[in-house]
Amino acid sequence: RFFCPPPCVYLSGPGWKLKQEQIKARDLGEAGFRVCGYMGLDSMGSSLMETQKLSFEEQPDAKGFSCAKALYISDADKRKHFRLVLKLFFTNGQEIGTFHSKLIKVISKPSQKKQSLKNTDLCISSGSKVSLFNRLRSQTVSTRYLSVEGGAFIASARQWAAFTLHLADEHCARSEFPLREGYIRYGSVVQLVCTATGITLPPLIIRKVTKQYAMLDVDEPISQLHKCAFQFQGSDRMYLCLSTEKVIQFQASPCPKEANRELLNDGSCWTIIGTETVEYTFSESLACVQQPVSPVPFITALQLTGGGDVAMLEVQGEYFHTHLKVWFGDVEAETMYRSPKSLMCVVPDVSAFGNDWRWLRYPITVPLLLIRDDGLIYSNSFTFTYTPEQSFIPGQQVLSDVPQDSDKLLDSIHQEFTRTNFHLFMQS
Repeated sequence: RFFCPPPCVYLSGPGWKLKQEQIKARDLGEAGFRVCGYMGLDSMGSSLMETQKLSFEEQPDAKGFSCAKALYISDADKRKHFRLVLKLFFTNGQEIGTFHSKLIKVISKPSQKKQSLKNTDLCISSGSKVSLFNRLRSQTVSTRYLSVEGGAFIASARQWAAFTLHLADEHCARSEFPLREGYIRYGSVVQLVCTATGITLPPLIIRKVTKQYAMLDVDEPISQLHKCAFQFQGSDRMYLCLSTEKVIQFQASPCPKEANRELLNDGSCWTIIGTETVEYTFSESLACVQQPVSPVPFITALQLTGGGDVAMLEVQGEYFHTHLKVWFGDVEAETMYRSPKSLMCVVPDVSAFGNDWRWLRYPITVPLLLIRDDGLIYSNSFTFTYTPEQSFIPGQQVLSDVPQDSDKLLDSIHQEFTRTNFHLFMQS
């Protein structure tokens, strides 16, 4: 029971990926150390883990790629869920880190039951990520994955792409194509958008496939690992099809005896499966890193308490430790470790981010970073915004004639201003 599509790793790129702003090879003479790794399944509490060695290939876009095709869940393994584990090293033996996927549900075979929205475990919702593959006569060696290369859709035997599957309003013009929420049903108009490149296919009608026939009258929810076909909206029985490594259009044949069926060829029958992307972002450009970068901490939420000179920010997330500090842009905050899921820090004064704060009362937004003691930077999507109560009015005169002995007065004004008039906001 093979996991499809096979788990892939990009050192930056789509799929299950590890993205670094910089993974530097340590120079040894003229040659640098390369990145290598092993991928396996979590070991159910055992110290032993079956792994597969990864060999990274250089891609045209300068990204490293590797995939593990031989990982599987055996019949003796009764787990309902598992995680992928990726261990990366430099070829000199120095460990980069260990990285985990999200929890993956084990699906040994497609459900034969008619899906119901009362049980949405295997249903696919609008806006979720999926991959599509074609397998002739159930032969693993013939598997082709829908992918994108050079700005065009292709059928690849090795690399697969993740697509966001959107449910569309079929009554609107094709140029508008507004998106809707809900679960995807057969007969719905959908759009496939490549998550890495943003390239899209034209609006498609998704059809259920039974014994190589496209079923035109089925409207039940789509289930994981189901076979389906994609008919181009407004076309005369034209379907998305693969021919060797090319993606083409195929015209289905009508069924004389049953008007609700259309006969497809093998290349028009796709299997659909949900996919997930896990991204770890860090930078060691300014660090002297001797320890593994994992576990990589990440922020999930922020909670502000107090205000003015006593404003405190609680940073909530995962994998925090005592060697982490919170930075507001390039300003280090006084940080207190509470638990692996919580850090507390003192919000730095707004004056740390500009000398003109006294006169130009405008919002200031700075990124939030987690930085380890050895200089390793963990970035994220969270920012912190200082916003004055009364915004700066365009055209307002900025004071220029300031007495030289006014520093103490200005400092006292600033303290009062910060205490009473500054509101602090957070945004993701």
